[in-house]
Amino acid sequence: MNTAAYLQRIRYRGPLAPTAETLRQLHGAHLLAVPFENLSIHWGEPIELDDEALFEKVVVRRRGGFCYELNGLFAALLRALGFEVTLLSAAVLRADGSVSPDFDHMALRVDLGERWLADVGFGDLFREPLRLDERGPQVQGGSAYRIDPAEAGRFILMRRDGDGPWNGEYRFGLEPHVYADYAERCVYQQTSPDSHFKQRRICSLATPDGRVSLSEMRLITTRDGERTERELVGDAEYVAVLRERFGITV
Repeated sequence: MNTAAYLQRIRYRGPLAPTAETLRQLHGAHLLAVPFENLSIHWGEPIELDDEALFEKVVVRRRGGFCYELNGLFAALLRALGFEVTLLSAAVLRADGSVSPDFDHMALRVDLGERWLADVGFGDLFREPLRLDERGPQVQGGSAYRIDPAEAGRFILMRRDGDGPWNGEYRFGLEPHVYADYAERCVYQQTSPDSHFKQRRICSLATPDGRVSLSEMRLITTRDGERTERELVGDAEYVAVLRERFGITV
């Protein structure tokens, strides 16, 4: 792991000691620098769950990725800096009430005396790691997060925006896993017509005051809670937006 190159990629100049404060700063920097995107699936680029291949893509070629790529590589960076990190399996709680299979999402547990939940690969979620053993709301900006115990030693990550209702994001366990455990679902996400990653292109990046996303040809910008949308005109503008807003060169 070329940690210097990785830290430069996420524009990080903070502390490096394996502490909760370092984890918090790295987590936030990663979300502001590396987009959540599924463009490899639509560009015919196979996704390899391997630290070296992911480093080449995300750091050298300055791309983004989805959960297995971003959290997997972030875990490798944390380990190189002396953190104790565990890859976790998660099942996504869908809006229709159904639950995806296990290993549909990868999250991270970081042990620093107290345990933390880290996740830089879910898109629009918490900006700073959550205390894994805290059962009350953990407020960040205009959202609150809560980790509820579930059956069979599992936990459910809940989210509430403003004064709205609590909604489940994903259910996860604390058992350690390796890349090979996610391989089947990673292939599914790349190849199945039922995979939402296969159905449309997405590129999304946190900004200091909100978020910018590109969903197919629709550019969506949120600043201080105000959302604007516009339709792009043609492939040339799409390529320009990827370059200018997300740092991705086609």
